[in-house]
Amino acid sequence: MHLSRFPRVRLVHGPTPLEPMPRLSAHLGGPTLYIKRDDCTGLASGGNKTRKLEFLIADALQQGADVVITQGATQSNHARQTAAAAAKHGLDCKLLLEKRVSDFGEDYEQSGNVMLDNLLGAEIVSRLPAGTDMQKAMEDFAQELRAAGRKPYVIPGGGSNAIGALGYVVCAQEMLGQSFDMGLRIDHVVHATGSTGTQAGLVTGLQASNSRIPVMGISVRAPKQAQEENVYRLVQATAKHLGMTHEIPRETVAANSDYVGAGYGLPTPEMVEAIRLTARLEGILLDPVYSGKGMAGLIGLIQQGHFGKNDNVVFVHTGGSVGLFGYRNTFA
Repeated sequence: MHLSRFPRVRLVHGPTPLEPMPRLSAHLGGPTLYIKRDDCTGLASGGNKTRKLEFLIADALQQGADVVITQGATQSNHARQTAAAAAKHGLDCKLLLEKRVSDFGEDYEQSGNVMLDNLLGAEIVSRLPAGTDMQKAMEDFAQELRAAGRKPYVIPGGGSNAIGALGYVVCAQEMLGQSFDMGLRIDHVVHATGSTGTQAGLVTGLQASNSRIPVMGISVRAPKQAQEENVYRLVQATAKHLGMTHEIPRETVAANSDYVGAGYGLPTPEMVEAIRLTARLEGILLDPVYSGKGMAGLIGLIQQGHFGKNDNVVFVHTGGSVGLFGYRNTFA
């Protein structure tokens, strides 16, 4: 794939490490676990959205935008990384935050990602109730800005469209190159899936490379069928954007929604245990919304015998440890 034909700014400290987790592997009794450290992408504490923003910010600049608008939950990692990317390229940043989680107190409302949003110079335009049509809210706000003479660029939640998903097509290629250099046969890739861009990019990139590596997304929000359908729609859009001539089969998209718990951003005992285990055995910090539930899902699948004992499984760490500060009482 000729990815250099797409506009791109450089934000990622890449390639991010692909490293073994020997103590966690031993604790769980196999398979052999590796971690792709996309918490180390470098932009304002890093995270997976930085890869997507390389293409989204480039597109915004090419269109002559002077302000970017995006949305997310109160403790949105995407909002924080978008604020940082905008600051780095001289763009104003406006954030619409959705109250998907309520009654979590001052830590959740003001610390962690929210504190960094403000520090990075983003304006939190509004905090909207859960269930709001956030895309429409952004489009309405963009119209207001256009009427005032501004040139807004709207970035969807999670940076998840065909442009943003290119960041994880890049990651798929990067991971394959690293595995070749390491002499590592990757049998499975597992990660937390939410707004769909990370999974869609990985599936598209791995399929385009004919790697035959299956990707399992651990859903943090939607039921299995809905999540898979959302991911597959974006896979198709991303493949079309890339100019791929062959169709990617629907069965390449797999999601597991058994670890969502009571809902998006709401803690589960499995998530807390997964974060503690990974911290205490590997010195790696996960986050309570995405990678923590993703790791809980990986551990659960291992305990259910989903993988062979001799398989090599790569967990893609999507970042977000800044959000831990918003959940201080959960880990007290």
